[in-house]
Amino acid sequence: MEGLFASYSYPFYYFFDSFSVFNCSLVIDHPKDKREALGEVLNGDRLVDAPYELNFKEDRNSKVLCQKTLSKVEVAKLRDAVAKDYYFQMYYDDLPLWGFLGKLDKDKEQGNAKYLLFKHIHFDIMYNGDRVIEINVQTDPNVAVDITEDKEVQVEFSYSVTWKKTDIPFEKRMEKYSKSSSMPQHLEIHWFSIINSCVTVLLLTGFLATILMRVLKNDFIKYSHEDESLEDQEETGWKYIHGDVFRFPQQKSLFAAIVGSGTQLLAL
Repeated sequence: MEGLFASYSYPFYYFFDSFSVFNCSLVIDHPKDKREALGEVLNGDRLVDAPYELNFKEDRNSKVLCQKTLSKVEVAKLRDAVAKDYYFQMYYDDLPLWGFLGKLDKDKEQGNAKYLLFKHIHFDIMYNGDRVIEINVQTDPNVAVDITEDKEVQVEFSYSVTWKKTDIPFEKRMEKYSKSSSMPQHLEIHWFSIINSCVTVLLLTGFLATILMRVLKNDFIKYSHEDESLEDQEETGWKYIHGDVFRFPQQKSLFAAIVGSGTQLLAL
């Protein structure tokens, strides 16, 4: 069973901006990078060891993780992250888990808004025998610090862990993630972008078909006349190279070996 690893923090509504959650809120001078597999590298994950101790079947009520004084720059950065609904992403025993960094508390009567940073994280872990089946993370809105103003803030981060037994077999533990999106739910569907893309594809396809029809129109007219001999026709345009497709290269064995081994990717 692998330990807990942390990835980046992402905005809720778009995925292209990210930052490491530890560089902003947690005291880790030199986090240890995890040796990643090829799939994790291609996915863009850069995992580091998380400071939370999640020992198997060991509950923790409330353990202090660290204390830190946030500077004005860090407060402003975290406040912007809370406004954009940033969430953190972690992995425990190859199971992903997500949670928001904070929340925006709006007062409808006074029209003011407070930016709250969550200080406490609760891990709810389910196991079957000696296998981890499911893990969830919860943040407590009642245990938060106000980062609305540009001033230094003293923060004490803590976490708790609860282990629960379940009857779900280990082979079915990934069904939860296959039925739902790996991202937080209630993402907006951008219908305008989808329709715009479809219309663009249709227009480009029409333009391409029109150009091809104009180029090949004369050839179609010539072939449509039955009384015209094909031998008398002079090859023009694309018909000059129509026979090159069936012409063997000089070193056909070497060519087949290079293409088969994928060396063309290296050449590109």
